[in-house]
Amino acid sequence: MSAFDEFESTSENPLLVAGIRARLEREGRITFRDFMEMALYHPQHGYYRSPREKMGRSGDYLTSPEVHPLFGHMVGRQLAGMWEVIDSPARFDVLEMGAGNGLLARDVLLWAHRVQPAFLGALTYRIAETSAALAERQRRTLEALGLPEGKVAWEAGETPAAGSVTGCVLSNELVDSFPVHRVAVEGSKLREVYVVWRDDRFEEELGPPSTPELSAYFDRLGLLPGEGCRGEVNLAALSWMRQVAAALAHGFVLTFDYGHEAAELYAPWRRDGTLLCFYRHNPSSDPYARIGKQDMTSHVDFTTLVEEGCRHGLEPLGITTQTRFLAALGIGEALARTPNAELSLEEYYSRRRAVTELLDSAALGRIRVLVQAKGVQACRLRGLEDATDEPPA
Repeated sequence: MSAFDEFESTSENPLLVAGIRARLEREGRITFRDFMEMALYHPQHGYYRSPREKMGRSGDYLTSPEVHPLFGHMVGRQLAGMWEVIDSPARFDVLEMGAGNGLLARDVLLWAHRVQPAFLGALTYRIAETSAALAERQRRTLEALGLPEGKVAWEAGETPAAGSVTGCVLSNELVDSFPVHRVAVEGSKLREVYVVWRDDRFEEELGPPSTPELSAYFDRLGLLPGEGCRGEVNLAALSWMRQVAAALAHGFVLTFDYGHEAAELYAPWRRDGTLLCFYRHNPSSDPYARIGKQDMTSHVDFTTLVEEGCRHGLEPLGITTQTRFLAALGIGEALARTPNAELSLEEYYSRRRAVTELLDSAALGRIRVLVQAKGVQACRLRGLEDATDEPPA
């Protein structure tokens, strides 16, 4: 029995809580960002370091690749289109950052094998993964495909080498899992949320910003959250965007994530920000419950993500919703086909349910899809044909 099995029946991981308390005893208080980083990424006890199942219907939350392979098939169709746009080079890298259980990689590769063998011949699928438990799960999933050696590779470090990608940097619900600073506006001034241990529980208090980067962030946007409102600032997303831009020599960045443009994300009516926790598919706004056993996430500021990309050489080609992206790529074809000898009645209805779930504008369908490019001549990708949102100027 592992330490995690031992604590599975409890409401939190006591070793992780003890570690956070020990740090608070040393430092007095820490930023919410540091608390979130420990809760999610502590090397031994953090949520993402635990081998417990997190994704899928038996985990804490559901991502699109867990719904049905159709999602990966549509992504594969778009990646093949990108390969063609840059003149079908002999080698096309797909670098997936944070590949979860490896299902998206599996389904992209299977689609290419069955439908686009020429694309598969050029494709090298690379995975950047910081979780040893997830990397091992990905290896087991992908080794079962029996692909030629070297067709799938894992990055040795967390940061891909500069100029190492000709193709596409891909991520699905990665950026919204980065630790965030929580801020508030009090008397028209920006304040930051700190975590303390008081009266045998975690509590919050406001203080001055821990870094001038927080004020600079809102200065660039020319706005603040409303008076008395709270919000999240994902400074790690900016670092990530810079790493991605440096890694991409030529090609595209394809990002799927929950989020909004800044004006909506920090609107005065959004009193409590967007931070949410998930445990067994139940959402909660309490980050101090089930520490180490629940996911934490906050919506992405796509305005700042686009602007940071522009500063580092990435041109925004378009931003749309997952509903419109998948529809433009032809996911509706799965509904048009009737059961036949090759498609059983059970699989037919499975596909119908999956398409409905992936396109649901109140759930997975509202995920935003951002496409950026570097060194690519003006083009219109199939997944953006039905896009109605322009990328932030």
